[in-house]
Amino acid sequence: MHKAAHPVHLTLRARAGLPSLRTARLFEAIQESVRAGNRSECRIVHFSVQEDHVHLMFEAQDAVALSSGARGLAIRSARAINRVLGRRGPVWGDRYHARAVESPRETRNAIVYILMNFKKHRPHDRRAIDPCSSAAWFDGFRQALPEAPDPPPTWKPRTWLASVGWRKHGLIAWGEAPKPR
Repeated sequence: MHKAAHPVHLTLRARAGLPSLRTARLFEAIQESVRAGNRSECRIVHFSVQEDHVHLMFEAQDAVALSSGARGLAIRSARAINRVLGRRGPVWGDRYHARAVESPRETRNAIVYILMNFKKHRPHDRRAIDPCSSAAWFDGFRQALPEAPDPPPTWKPRTWLASVGWRKHGLIAWGEAPKPR
């Protein structure tokens, strides 16, 4: 069980045979599912969409809220993806992978992993931030970003680790790439 006081890095993997989740219509469906899924007891504070998986950072008041929030997001986003594709059937793999991050360094590494994951999967992409992520609303980059569109699809972090603690190890540069896990 994950502790409520810690953010959780969660990964959802798509089943084989689906088109890229980064296409404009599918990304928009996932982003709207993220926006609709935020509640005070379980909220998504960061996310990125890759070709066949989604990384998210959740904060939840307890393990039950985390499980319910993750399950709700998986169902909501699967329905939205199926609606866009005009199909039926499972979208996500059988289970999601969740890991509590428990220190400032782990939290910073998880934020970099989530927001800068496109650099791992798309090494020739020279953009500063991933347009298929919540990076446009992130306030922890060393360099200033252009003003993000409103409203953000995510909530501001409330846990000490995700809001303040990770900053002990420095703001994030646009050129950073995720460390291998």
